[in-house]
Amino acid sequence: MSNSQDPVAPDEILPDAAGSLFRRTPLGAAPAPAKQARPRVRGQRVDDVPAFLIHSYPYRETSLILDVFTRSHGRLALVAKGAKRPHSALRPVLIAFQRLSLSWSGAGEIKTLVRAEWFGAPQRLQGAAAMSGWYLNELLLRLLGRDDPHESLYDAYVEALSRLAAHPRLSGALRAFEWRLLCEIGYGFDPAATGADEPVRAGARYRVPLEAGPEQEEPEAPQSGTPITGESLLALAEGRFDDVAAEPELRRLLRERLDYHMNGRPMSTRQVLHDLRSFPPLRADARPPGGDAGGPAEPDPPHPGKIADR
Repeated sequence: MSNSQDPVAPDEILPDAAGSLFRRTPLGAAPAPAKQARPRVRGQRVDDVPAFLIHSYPYRETSLILDVFTRSHGRLALVAKGAKRPHSALRPVLIAFQRLSLSWSGAGEIKTLVRAEWFGAPQRLQGAAAMSGWYLNELLLRLLGRDDPHESLYDAYVEALSRLAAHPRLSGALRAFEWRLLCEIGYGFDPAATGADEPVRAGARYRVPLEAGPEQEEPEAPQSGTPITGESLLALAEGRFDDVAAEPELRRLLRERLDYHMNGRPMSTRQVLHDLRSFPPLRADARPPGGDAGGPAEPDPPHPGKIADR
């Protein structure tokens, strides 16, 4: 069984520069003595930034290191002091897929979380939608650098979570986010034109190399790249990610491109999904441990140690 399939809902059919200041010295004046190094300045506090928790792992006895995705500052690492204590006010707030408003301070690579609040209505993903959400989070961890804002990618993440929460069909939301991520980090291409600047035709067949755009397929000439029809390329160009006919080819195209830029390292969420599918189906009268009768308990997120940072 392939490990690259999406989570399936029960009723789903798969198809700046900083300026410089110069001080003028009057002619004939002696040069000013060299200034001593100024003391280190403490980091500026940042308040009320929209964000999502992408990942967390224990730090010392009572704290957590958070990997968060913010709209205005990109990915950040924050230490949440005391968040593991039983009565910490942060424990019920710091959950995945929930919009947050975060405040922090500090100048180092890891800032200190000062305040965290929910931003907007509660949002919860369950079952296959939750596994899809963890997949999106792992993509961000693997491919997005820290301290690099991507506001349109943040907005695409918000939209993807909303679609996962509202619709039983998951594949369209995943394909849309995968494509936006590739474009944001510089690995996209023009799906409506070939490298020779010829428009893609619906009835033709193409190949898309991993580091280039579409090339028309030549039957007698050896070519590398992902095979794909013109119809599917035009669906990608027009944002028709729910196109059932195009979805299988778009999935293969985007997954191969993502895997290439992750240096072929397997994704933990895909492996978890594969492991879950290896279990035999439950009988209707079976009661799984930790879950209600009639279905398995919601899967836990992948273990923190299994999701590697970039």
